[in-house]
Amino acid sequence: MPDDHAADSADLPAYVPPPDPPLRVPLRFEDWLTVLTLGALSCITLANVIVRYLTAESFAWTEEISIFLLIVLTLSASSSAFVRVLHIRIELLADGGGPARQRRYALAAGAVSLLFFAGLTVLLGRMALDEYNWGDTSPAIGVPTWWYSMWLPVLSAVITLRLAGILRRAWERA
Repeated sequence: MPDDHAADSADLPAYVPPPDPPLRVPLRFEDWLTVLTLGALSCITLANVIVRYLTAESFAWTEEISIFLLIVLTLSASSSAFVRVLHIRIELLADGGGPARQRRYALAAGAVSLLFFAGLTVLLGRMALDEYNWGDTSPAIGVPTWWYSMWLPVLSAVITLRLAGILRRAWERA
């Protein structure tokens, strides 16, 4: 007996993502970085699983690189999510009320996010510099940890610039 409450997939409209907003710098950089990072992370993890299954040993270096790639993936995907308005937000507040209220919330959220990522850029830069100055090395591979951490302030700065553009466009919208 068919379930009366089950929706037939043919009856549901196909999800079509909204077009990207017009930007001076297209989101291709973040999109490609996200895809390549996810691909590398998948290959490294799969290789570790296969080796662990066949030999009962593991590649210790995969965990170290996987953590770095997860952070890169998070930052690169966050940048495009902010621009596409696909980030986590309270839609009841962000989309509720009139256009003036939505604009005020967009400006407030953009300003707070911009300040956060600007501060994060500075702190991550200081962390990378400290790791360089102190000569810290990674536990598994033994390479300098600043090789990993030097990319974090760069990606955080990209998010900061994207947020500045979002804030400028929200300010200009009347």
